[in-house]
Amino acid sequence: MNGYNQYLDNQISTASREQIIVMLYDGAIRFSKQAKLAIENNDMANKGKYLGKTMAIISEFSSSLDHEIGGDIAKNLDALYNYMLKELTQANIHNETQPIDNTCSMLCELRATWAEAIEINNAQKQNSGQTTPKMAAV
Repeated sequence: MNGYNQYLDNQISTASREQIIVMLYDGAIRFSKQAKLAIENNDMANKGKYLGKTMAIISEFSSSLDHEIGGDIAKNLDALYNYMLKELTQANIHNETQPIDNTCSMLCELRATWAEAIEINNAQKQNSGQTTPKMAAV
């Protein structure tokens, strides 16, 4: 195992559930940008590879939603994730970058929201000495 892979393994193994979610958003954003670049360069193999990785992460987000705890938030996120998957499918079929841009923008907004929620949660934990509550939705 090279040093970079070992570093990534350490990052993941020591990260909280919430930090892993942000890392997954980072990955989905990075892969979607790589898919867009592949389309622009007419690199169909990498287009499929990176769209597949992006879609796998989004599918995992969708399947890990807790609809019982998350209620309307989980329902709305599920609809948003399904919309993103449809957009990426269209990008794949028609070799269009606009659906990727739309999806990447939504992923960036969700990532920022998660990062902010984690900061707020950590500040509240420090002030009250509580443990991390279970997050209702991804």
